[in-house]
Amino acid sequence: MSHTQTPHPLAASHGGALTGTIRVPGDKSISHRAMMFGAMARGRTIVTGLLEGEDVLATGRAMQALGATVKKKGEQWEIDGLGVGGFLEPQTDLDFGNAGTGVRLTMGLVGAYRFVTRFVGDASLTARPMGRVLDPLRAIGVEVVEHDNNRLPIALRGPETPVPIDYRVPMASAQVKSCILLAGLTIPGETRVVEPIMTRDHTEKMLAGFGADIDIKTDSDGVRTICVQGLPDLKGQTLIVPGDPSSAGFPIVAALIVPGSDVTIENVLMNPTRTGLIETLIEMGGDITIENRRVSGGEDIADLRVKHSALKGVVVPAERAPSMIDEYPVLAVAAGFAQGRTEMPGIEELRVKESDRLAAVARGLEANGVACEEGDDYLIVDGKGGVKGGGMVKTHLDHRIAMSFLVMGMASEKPVSVDDDQMIATSFPSFKSDFARLGARFEAVEPA
Repeated sequence: MSHTQTPHPLAASHGGALTGTIRVPGDKSISHRAMMFGAMARGRTIVTGLLEGEDVLATGRAMQALGATVKKKGEQWEIDGLGVGGFLEPQTDLDFGNAGTGVRLTMGLVGAYRFVTRFVGDASLTARPMGRVLDPLRAIGVEVVEHDNNRLPIALRGPETPVPIDYRVPMASAQVKSCILLAGLTIPGETRVVEPIMTRDHTEKMLAGFGADIDIKTDSDGVRTICVQGLPDLKGQTLIVPGDPSSAGFPIVAALIVPGSDVTIENVLMNPTRTGLIETLIEMGGDITIENRRVSGGEDIADLRVKHSALKGVVVPAERAPSMIDEYPVLAVAAGFAQGRTEMPGIEELRVKESDRLAAVARGLEANGVACEEGDDYLIVDGKGGVKGGGMVKTHLDHRIAMSFLVMGMASEKPVSVDDDQMIATSFPSFKSDFARLGARFEAVEPA
């Protein structure tokens, strides 16, 4: 979304029970990687179910700028890759818009190439820190020829002789882990990443599926060591992208908090590194039934049937945060409708997302009459079993803030408004139409 567009405020109000079936967009993390791995594999990769949001399309355009062919045919995407080491020097900046995953992983993809690649993004992405991926790239020998205090715009040039590294990830971040592993693909020898806390493992699973030589060991303390051999012969694949569990969080919470609701969400990714929200909501008393479990492309998938439930406050273990970091905003909304206190520690990562999500959520809760306490790395919500609503929430151009508080408005006493809804297209283009079909009520609001 362009940050120069006129804001489009939107309100959600209580329109009665939500009922029916919904299929959320394809998983964003897998969609990004499908574009990237297809571009660096030899031959054609065919992808169905791809999330066609702005972030993933930005990654697709970047792969085209690097020489891959990316096109949509009917309901599927075809990517003709160049093989590992085959990317061409881009003739333009790689503009990732608001795609943090896209830009950080692509820095790993091209970092070791002996040409200059320049990365740019929108105002939100430009404000986000990139040092966490630049540090290991510098250790490989990558020259950061341009940066603004480790922020975009950033230009990278690969070393004459890149060296594989042995890197212990200092924070729980799938993006950092993936950046290093992808850089290691173009470096002769073995690149090792040590991950003290397991994060989403789509990169490892998909690399193995494309033919990479990758080895993973987990010790008795749960510390993972991931080794990848450089210069593999990756081959194009046929992929089906399952539904994004982060996007599924919105209809799940909406069904739980709107009285009388009974909603089935189909084809949801159930990778154990991504199911923290479901686990937490069940602990809170949520009526969530996991049906039709199956496996596709090495990933667990299921349908979820969710019914309105009386929720209670819980303490969310800090170690669960990596498996649900993007879902805390909508969990905070659920906590407002629960009885009792919900404590969410260990969530400092929220401060470096598309916005400072921790602060944005706290202000949104307060604007709608929900008592909360915001700390440097925690949020506490004192739920009263319902929410008054009536507030206008500042989204800070963050799609997850917008959707979370629109979900709040579906069950609150008074409508809840967000100051802009256009950025929702980043990850869930059909949000309004899908929810309206379930029975949700939206209304445009005059800009302030």
